[in-house]
Amino acid sequence: MSDAYLSISRVDMTFTKGRTVNPVLRNINLDVQRGEFISLIGHSGCGKSTVLNIVAGLLKASGGGVIVDGREVNEPGPDRALVFQNHSLLPWLTVYHNVALAVDKTFRGVKSAAERKDWILHNLEMVNMGHALHRLPSEISGGMKQRVGIARALAMEPKVLLLDEPFGALDALTRAHLQDEVMRIQGELHNTVMMITHDVDEAVLLSDRIVMMTNGPSATIGEILDIDLDRPRDRLALSDDARYNHYRHEVLSFLHEKQRKVEPLARNVRNRVADAASA
Repeated sequence: MSDAYLSISRVDMTFTKGRTVNPVLRNINLDVQRGEFISLIGHSGCGKSTVLNIVAGLLKASGGGVIVDGREVNEPGPDRALVFQNHSLLPWLTVYHNVALAVDKTFRGVKSAAERKDWILHNLEMVNMGHALHRLPSEISGGMKQRVGIARALAMEPKVLLLDEPFGALDALTRAHLQDEVMRIQGELHNTVMMITHDVDEAVLLSDRIVMMTNGPSATIGEILDIDLDRPRDRLALSDDARYNHYRHEVLSFLHEKQRKVEPLARNVRNRVADAASA
């Protein structure tokens, strides 16, 4: 039995609609240690979000399963908080009350009203949004909305923070600022993070390991790259770091070159399995 904090074991996912069968994931195996920052990267349609949704409990795997801190994942729960590319804030609630909604649901009966208020303010201050407590989502920028979404997720004190391309819709400068904020917060809290991204530089900058997925159908993990860079990380200093550029090259090489070699191998394996099953 794995001693990992988060364990994804032999996960398969197939979607069926009428007579159409769509095998999305095949034999996904990944162990994540407590406090690790993991990025999933791959071409569009390779099943990255499906993996994240299975870990979140929003989807039930067709085969295999997920264990978080010794407990099997069967449904959504406050121990796993998900931040989408779209901030998903309720437009009629203020910044404060968007976070309060999650805090009250998670901690009512555990923290007093005063303690919950202090906790909401603490988390908004952590993402530098304490000045905008009474603003509506329509009154703040896209980057500020994502900060609130991250504060709301962190305020639930999740065991695993799940990020589904959280910076994908932001301009380059705002994206860089939020990347730095996430690095700072993760350095302070040492929380376990799994993030989906299409951005190679973002993956190398933020991650302890990068999980590179093959193309679908029946996508699986092609390679896992360890990122051995000291923390805290400075993006300007890393731009001239030989190790950083080596890791960046390795990911790009997988996405554009090695991927082509992995796909025929995966097809051959699937064909052999199908032949054996029909024999």
